[in-house]
Amino acid sequence: MASGAGKSAAFVLLILNMILYLIVIAITGWAVNHAIVYSRETASVLPIPARIFPIYFPFGNMATGVFVIFSLIAGVVGFFTCITGIVDVIQWTLPHLHSAAASSLITWSLTLLATGYSFPQF
Repeated sequence: MASGAGKSAAFVLLILNMILYLIVIAITGWAVNHAIVYSRETASVLPIPARIFPIYFPFGNMATGVFVIFSLIAGVVGFFTCITGIVDVIQWTLPHLHSAAASSLITWSLTLLATGYSFPQF
C-alpha cells in the first residue's frame, strides 16, 4: 500500500500525540481535583447561581470550569484514539486507516471545542 517510512512516521507521531494527551489529562485532572477539594470553602461566599454548581474553580474566571471539563474529555478521548490509531497503523490495511482517520477527526473536533472555550479567557 505505502512505504515503510510513512508507517514509521505515523507511529512516531501517534506516540508523541499520546504523550501530549497524557500531559493534558494530568493537568486537567489536577485542576478538577483541586476544584473539588476547595470548592466548599471558596464557593460559600459567592452569590446563589455560582454556589449551585458543585465544582467551583478558585482560579481563573467563570469560564475556567467549562474549559477544564472539555479539556479533560478531549484528553481522554484523544489518548484512547492514539491507542486505537497505533493498532490501526500496525495492521496497516485500508479499513483500519479509514477507522483511524474517523476517530482522529472526532478527537480533533473535541480539541477544537476545548480550545474555543479557552480563547475568550485571554
